[in-house]
Amino acid sequence: MHIEPGYLSHTKVVMASVAATALLGGYLLPLLKQPSLWLRTGLAALFFSLFMQAFHLKVGPSELHFIGAMPIYLAFGFVPTLFGFALGLLAQGLLFEPQDLMHLAVNTLSLAVPLVAVHYTAGRTLVLRGWLDVLKLDSRYYAGVTAMVGFWLAMGEIETPLVEWLHFAASYVAVVALEPLVTIAVLALIRRVQHTGLGTACFAPLPAR
Repeated sequence: MHIEPGYLSHTKVVMASVAATALLGGYLLPLLKQPSLWLRTGLAALFFSLFMQAFHLKVGPSELHFIGAMPIYLAFGFVPTLFGFALGLLAQGLLFEPQDLMHLAVNTLSLAVPLVAVHYTAGRTLVLRGWLDVLKLDSRYYAGVTAMVGFWLAMGEIETPLVEWLHFAASYVAVVALEPLVTIAVLALIRRVQHTGLGTACFAPLPAR
């Protein structure tokens, strides 16, 4: 889901930075007012970074990553995941891929906008009865991610053939199929500890079953 340096003009990168700042700024006050979310935000950033580094593969004009978005979202909640994505991308840029810092806001929006869309549509009334419900959630999210990548490529200074974007989008089918299994396993582990003091501090309330 990374947009490589050189695809977007400086003006468009600045516009993305303004948009990302506004999006995160809109949720900054709830984060600051609830110290319980600080730990969850740190954990979300940590696990997101681990997932990102565990598997990444260049595909067409972007990269295929195992993002772990839905396990993180369901485990830690919406606001911690939103800021965890931004912090995780920042850490990745500082530690591993300095060239990605140029498009930090662009890549943050690619993950954050689909998360916002999922949260305000399916997320608030979510009931997870089994693998199929988790699969639907993942499908919505990664459809949004691939659409965001297509949006940035369409705005890019480098002409990208549609077939290359389709190749990239198709590569996420494997992630959509695999991630629900990880999500179910993570939720099962959390349910074992959610009523302990540590579980309450680290994890958000889980959706109904």
